[in-house]
Amino acid sequence: MPVGERRAGLTEVPERAFLLGWVGTDTEARTLDPQMDELADLARTAGAEVVGSDVQRRDRPDPALFFGRGKVRELVALRAELAFDLVVSNEELSPRQQRNLEQELEVKVLDRTELILDIFAQHARTREGRLQVAVAQLRHLLPRLSGGRDLSRLGGGIGTRGPGEQKIEADRRRIRTHLRRLDRELEEVRGERALHRESRQRRALRTVALVGYTNAGKSTLLNRLTAGGAVTEHRLFATLDPRTRLLSLPGGQDCLLTDTVGFIQNLPHDLVAAFRATLEEVTTADVLIHVLDCSQERAEQQLETVHRTLAELDALSRPRLLALNKVDRVSPAARARLEGLPWEGYAAATAVSAVTGEGLPQLVAALGSLLAEPLEPLDIVVPYTDPQSLMRWRRYGRIEHEEYTEAGVHVVGRVPAGLGRRLRGDPEPDLDEDALSRGLDDGPEAASNGASARLRRDS
Repeated sequence: MPVGERRAGLTEVPERAFLLGWVGTDTEARTLDPQMDELADLARTAGAEVVGSDVQRRDRPDPALFFGRGKVRELVALRAELAFDLVVSNEELSPRQQRNLEQELEVKVLDRTELILDIFAQHARTREGRLQVAVAQLRHLLPRLSGGRDLSRLGGGIGTRGPGEQKIEADRRRIRTHLRRLDRELEEVRGERALHRESRQRRALRTVALVGYTNAGKSTLLNRLTAGGAVTEHRLFATLDPRTRLLSLPGGQDCLLTDTVGFIQNLPHDLVAAFRATLEEVTTADVLIHVLDCSQERAEQQLETVHRTLAELDALSRPRLLALNKVDRVSPAARARLEGLPWEGYAAATAVSAVTGEGLPQLVAALGSLLAEPLEPLDIVVPYTDPQSLMRWRRYGRIEHEEYTEAGVHVVGRVPAGLGRRLRGDPEPDLDEDALSRGLDDGPEAASNGASARLRRDS
């Protein structure tokens, strides 16, 4: 059940959450402030009402409680005053620490990882998304099962007599069995995703992935550039399942634009592992567009967080563009400073507004130039009996010269390597030309959006 529980089956009453952080005595407490602000946003996104927060300075965590016993006694006194029924720790707690805190405080205790898992569970829509969340939750739950003295028997007959097995062992066994079943289902879905990706590669479609911190405006940008239809809300992790749409670039070249799950500080390792198949869209994309909310005071820290996550995915070396989004919310002086910075590692940095459309033509032009660089030159005559080849060239490549001759259309230009092999007559498996019209979203539950999406240019 989500953090905001349903009570009496009628109305949703939010749980009252108290947030707790920890910082070492040799560290500036203000370095934790952005994380605590983000923790509050996470709690509200999960459906809780934040009624207070505190940060403890301590040399080292308490082995039994993580937080000091004095701080725990303070929380017990505050509970009567603030009437909170949930404590959220910004630090990851061991199963033992979590159980001990719940016993001392007599309220539910979650850590940052469980809070993010709860939000993901609420927002997952596709079969793959739900499976990935379920796997991450069960892997997180497994070591946190608390045993009791209850014993359960396996049934009657030979081999079942004796003391039986502890209930905790039976629960763990059931969870491991359930995890194996979920892993098998995920492998099936990943196989279907791989087929979609292979189909796109054979069609010589270039791929572009939108990456960035959660709530940076990636979905709004997807909708602005294409007929995306992505959900856009001012909350963390509004988009969880990837959405792919066709984008028409200057010169008639097309590419696929994918909106991916947002990153966040201290993204749980279980989630990174569970969502690795989804994040393969990042690792296999020809170009990454890093969407940065430049109106945020913590923009620099968010930039570094995305860089760390991309490095963990081995995707930091891929060609990248930087979209300085929400520029309509910053002052002219701040905008000039941002545009003048040497954005190391990026092919270009463009100030844009996904809401107003400002700067989007420049961003798309930069993307077109970056995608055109790896195209290989080709000079052939396309027979009049093969109009499909000429159509593919116009769609996926660039034509620099075109002349009608007796033998066919003499074309000079540049094409992706895969399409070049096909145009030269190298053997290539035939592909279903309706693949795009059946839907560009990866996975079996992809919704059909057709192949008619085009850049919405401002008048």
